[in-house]
Amino acid sequence: MTTFDELSRRLGQVSDLGAAASLLSWEQETSMPPEAARVRGLQLATLAGLSHELFTAPETGALLDGVQPNGDTQAAVVRVARQDYAKATRLPTAFVEDRTRAQNEAHHAWVHAREHSDFGSFAPYLERMMDLARRQADLRGFEDHPYDALIDDYEPGMRATQVQSVFADLRDRTLPLLEQIRAAGDAADYSVLTRPFPAGAQKEFAWRVAGEAFGLTGEFARQDESAHPFQSNFSRSDIRITTRVEAYWPACLFGTWHETGHAMYERGVHDRWERTPVSAGASLGVHESQSRMFENLLGRSLPFWQRYFPQLQEAAPQVTAGLDAAALYRAVNRVQPSLIRVEADEVTYNFHVMLRFELELALLEGSLSVRDLPEAWNAKMQAYLGLTPPDDASGVLQDIHWSAGLIGYFPTYTLGNLLSVQLLEAARQDAGVAAGIDRAEYGPLRAWLVEQVHQHGRSLTPAELTVQATGRPLSADPYVAYLTRKYGEIYSLS
Repeated sequence: MTTFDELSRRLGQVSDLGAAASLLSWEQETSMPPEAARVRGLQLATLAGLSHELFTAPETGALLDGVQPNGDTQAAVVRVARQDYAKATRLPTAFVEDRTRAQNEAHHAWVHAREHSDFGSFAPYLERMMDLARRQADLRGFEDHPYDALIDDYEPGMRATQVQSVFADLRDRTLPLLEQIRAAGDAADYSVLTRPFPAGAQKEFAWRVAGEAFGLTGEFARQDESAHPFQSNFSRSDIRITTRVEAYWPACLFGTWHETGHAMYERGVHDRWERTPVSAGASLGVHESQSRMFENLLGRSLPFWQRYFPQLQEAAPQVTAGLDAAALYRAVNRVQPSLIRVEADEVTYNFHVMLRFELELALLEGSLSVRDLPEAWNAKMQAYLGLTPPDDASGVLQDIHWSAGLIGYFPTYTLGNLLSVQLLEAARQDAGVAAGIDRAEYGPLRAWLVEQVHQHGRSLTPAELTVQATGRPLSADPYVAYLTRKYGEIYSLS
């Protein structure tokens, strides 16, 4: 009879190969010399192929069939591994290697295209990524829409029709709020958001607050710069985040705290899941609930700035001159339609996600060609936000996701927004947690999140985790109420 130790050894090897590939990918984004790109793509393809072959080998299937798990921990590992095995065995190793090489080539083409605002040079690579996405959906299989087979990698159990329903409801309830806010006029002096703030001081302040407020420290994490901020981890004791520095300094601060939310989720996964398929977030939507909570619900709150305004005064006196914490709070919560998703405010952010989701569906279905994508992008930006990008770099080329083949990823950002408020409301039912949040002392909240969310890893589905932690399924109601309350006060809406 197969022992769990035999299965664990193989799963650990698969995990190690994945961690090695992630490390190469992280280094590619942060410090790799440009000429290394071609060979790095081959290296990543080799690791992806080896990992896929090892995991999908008949021996792995025999181990999964033969093991008799003992206890809840082993049962969860076997259950998740069997689910992953069933999906992975539908993809040939040659396909996985081909996709990895294509992702690497598309990524470097995107970096160049974005730098030169040249969508045409990227278009052939995006066509290749969409072809691979369609093939992956066909290999995996689906009942209603090929998108279902893709989004399931990021949000297990979610379907395109569910996303469409959630987005339609959210759009109908937030567009009127946006119109009220735009009619109300400015709530603060927004020039503060581009006052001089030296790059080194931005990064140092953001990192220090990430440690003091949210628990991210150099004992298990580090921060670097990249074109598009992201978080990677190679174990719960080796976590990397990146940021970027701009004249618009909130991009660095809130970007850092966003990635900190991701990092603390990975840190909070229980070590009993280490080197198993369970050692990750329940889904990207749940992951985004943590990053958006840290970035927005906490980092853009009045108690947060009442606590950390003196430190900002010391770090950036030119930014804070003539301001107090309340004025800065109103400024960093400015609502204004903008071109760039990662810099969008809470009210308009989800429209950026909606248009990407709609474009993904059209590309996947073939009703929209890649060559027509910039025009379609600009039309949807005008329809949703009243803006037309002046160039492709601030429009269709701004996100890294499509170059990486992450088709089906974007909806998880909005699902995470919804869940972030639902979780925080549940956490505030604990008087100690609520008192800490009101003082911007987040230790009790972090402990609650570890207990209710982080420690479980993938042992619970997103739906199970949501009900267990909040007492009900995911709903847009708490999020809409939060936006209405918060921005009604900031903009003095009736």
